[in-house]
Amino acid sequence: MEGKTYLEIGADGVAIITINNPPLNLLSAHVMLSLKENTELALQRDDVKAIVITGSNRKFSGGFDVTAFGNKAAGKPLVAAIDGPALGGGLEIALACHARISTSSAVLGLPELRYGILPGFGGTQRLPRLVGLRKALEMILKSKFVNGQDAQGMGLVDAISSADELVTVACHWAKDILAQRRPWTVSLYRTDRLEPLPEAKMMLEHARVKSKKQSPNLKHPLVCIDVMEEGLIRGPRAALWKESEALSELRQSDTCRSLVYYFFARQRTSKVPGITDMGLKPRKVNTFAVVGGGIMGSSIVTALIVSNYRVILKEMDEKALLAGIERVKVNLQDHVKKGKLAEAKLDKILSRCKGVLHYEDFREADMVIEAVGENIYLKQRIFAELESYCPPHCILASSSSMINLNLISERKELQNRIVGTHFFGQAHLLPILEIVRTEKTSPQVIVDLLAIGKKMEKIPIVIIHNSTGSVMNRMFFPYSQAAMALVERGVDLYQIDRAAEAFGMTMGPFRMIDFVGFEVLTAMKVQFSKNFGERFNESKLFSVMHKGNQAGETTLKGFYIYDRDSKFIPNPDTMTFVNKVKSASCFGVDYELMKLSDEEIVEMILFPVVNAACFLLEEKVVVKASDLDVASVMGLGFPEYRGGIVFWADTIGPKHMHSKLEKWSETYGAFFKPCAYLAERASKRTSLGQAKSRL
Repeated sequence: MEGKTYLEIGADGVAIITINNPPLNLLSAHVMLSLKENTELALQRDDVKAIVITGSNRKFSGGFDVTAFGNKAAGKPLVAAIDGPALGGGLEIALACHARISTSSAVLGLPELRYGILPGFGGTQRLPRLVGLRKALEMILKSKFVNGQDAQGMGLVDAISSADELVTVACHWAKDILAQRRPWTVSLYRTDRLEPLPEAKMMLEHARVKSKKQSPNLKHPLVCIDVMEEGLIRGPRAALWKESEALSELRQSDTCRSLVYYFFARQRTSKVPGITDMGLKPRKVNTFAVVGGGIMGSSIVTALIVSNYRVILKEMDEKALLAGIERVKVNLQDHVKKGKLAEAKLDKILSRCKGVLHYEDFREADMVIEAVGENIYLKQRIFAELESYCPPHCILASSSSMINLNLISERKELQNRIVGTHFFGQAHLLPILEIVRTEKTSPQVIVDLLAIGKKMEKIPIVIIHNSTGSVMNRMFFPYSQAAMALVERGVDLYQIDRAAEAFGMTMGPFRMIDFVGFEVLTAMKVQFSKNFGERFNESKLFSVMHKGNQAGETTLKGFYIYDRDSKFIPNPDTMTFVNKVKSASCFGVDYELMKLSDEEIVEMILFPVVNAACFLLEEKVVVKASDLDVASVMGLGFPEYRGGIVFWADTIGPKHMHSKLEKWSETYGAFFKPCAYLAERASKRTSLGQAKSRL
């Protein structure tokens, strides 16, 4: 059913126009046409004295698709009654009204920059005139949302009402405007909230400099700033034309296409055919138990207690238990330092964690996560012990990404509730959760984990075919290995990181190695060398550095040196290790040292990642290619504005990538050899992930 708006005219002469396009009342073309028609009808009717616009089901409008709604209300007061989301075009409709009444819990924002465009419905001009340029820049450039209460404080909303009285209050407000008991405010021409022009120009220039520094590859934030400046210098009417032209141009950009694709890809990660379409409801999970309080275990505990779960942490002895709880405290303090957590809440959150030395308390656990080292025999022993203590409904999870989960327990009674929960990096820091299904894991367990991930604010990646390294590690490993191989052939280590970051990666490969930690990479090496044969590339540099007691960010020393605030500088000792190995080729051939441009570096470290993604698709490890795109952005730090690793590869072209990898494999060895999936699509000139047809 297509969305529309409904017009009701009260006996008091107030017309109520209700946007109805469930679930979020998005402004589709049909809704906008209906809104335009009903607004014009209300303006023309003699029995209508004022107009209120609201949304059905306590949702004003989630925005997103803005096409047509003009400043038609010059003759009659128009008031927006806002509950739920008023985002994008939805908020811009409200901005065009003479007043805005909101519930305290409403959510208001202009998130258009997230999608590679700018507010194109007057938002760049009206918002600064209501809240001031400084706050408008923050809301638009950061896509920042505010609740109704804060919106009133900044001048965006005129009054707060309860949800039950919202439309009634808005109607009274409209009648008050008509009777001149309240101001008839046309937001487009207000100037009292704007900063003086010299100060405003300084703010805009500061915003430009900051945007160029933070997002040097993005054009649309700068275009948005220019449009906002146009309104201050030439006036709002001229700026509206410029805003409209800019929107039309940006909508056709590669950045917009990539960001819109990625938005929908992210929404689809929780949709798993054959699991989420079975009508299963998630069971209630109140209490977790975590076995192992090391770096990973304590990180998982932190993520769980912050998400309001009760957690039982088990360790082997008192010393290890105290160390694990101390790590949790440090993690929480880091949250406080970064402004993610109020210090006053620390004790309450920490009280959700209970330390134990025995399994007796596991009888009340709804889910157990094993987080010990990558030792199959130790894990098998732990799962055998869990069977004796955990209730029959308890989900049994392993945080391992390297060991085949089918081997952890051969007991048939346990296999349908065994699942993998892999947090790439540290669980309390990265917003991604890999849910690994074994051959026997029940669909109910996967549904439960999807609900848990949502509560923890994690993006789920469901792995339907259990394999060594899961998804994230199998893409991360070639990224790191290719980079180390280049260093061993003479390419400057820090040039590689700079080139990757200039391309848009959150971290260059060596910064990411430090972040993940040398111990984790060592475990990967062991398993990858066993399982991937010639596709595994042995790094002499990594081995030499590890022997030299370089362990990464957690020990404050790796390829970079770190302080306690996570600030870092290049490690001067690194060149000593590089010089020991760079004259020998990790590819098995001896030739002169490589000199590469930044573009060539990016290709040589990211094309192997694309190849790894193709292997995952070939092996049917994930349901859809878009899941790999999301995993690459959320876990690997691939730039969101390029759509993800597979989407980006399709824009480059499988044929080009295949030819480059084929050439490198002939020169440098089998590490670069393209897989059959990539070769087939290159020969047929078809996309890797069918991204174009999906979009």
